[in-house]
Amino acid sequence: MKTILEIPVRSTEVDLYGHVNNAKYLEYLEWGREEWYREAGFTFTGLAGQNIGTVTVNINIDYLGECRIGDLLMIETAPEKIGKSSFVLLQEIFKKENYEKVISARVTTVIIDLEKRKSIPIPGELLRYLQAADL
Repeated sequence: MKTILEIPVRSTEVDLYGHVNNAKYLEYLEWGREEWYREAGFTFTGLAGQNIGTVTVNINIDYLGECRIGDLLMIETAPEKIGKSSFVLLQEIFKKENYEKVISARVTTVIIDLEKRKSIPIPGELLRYLQAADL
C-alpha cells in the first residue's frame, strides 16, 4: 500500500546554497506520512478518538541529491516492516521530471495508549492494513 504525494519546492524551503535545507526534508517526509495515513483511512483525530497515538521514534535519512526552487517532488511512502507495537515506513523522495531519487528514509513509528503514554500492540484494523502490504 504505497502512497505518492506531489509537492513543489518553494522559495522559503531553500537555504543560502539555493537548495532545500536538510531540515525541510523532515517536513516533507511528515507530509508524506500524513498522506499515507489519510489514504489508509487512519486520521490522527480518528485514532486519538480511540485513545491511540502514533509516535515517531527513529528516522534514518540518506541524502542522495539536491532539490531546488521549482522542482516538483514525489514523496513515496510504503510499509517496510511490522513489529508487535511498531512499524517501519520506507519513504523515498524523487524529482518528478526525471525520477531521480534524492532522499531515502526509514521511519519507525510506535503505537501508544494516549492515556497511559505506553506502547501497545498495533490495533487490529491498522495491523491488517499493514499486513496487506507486499513486504
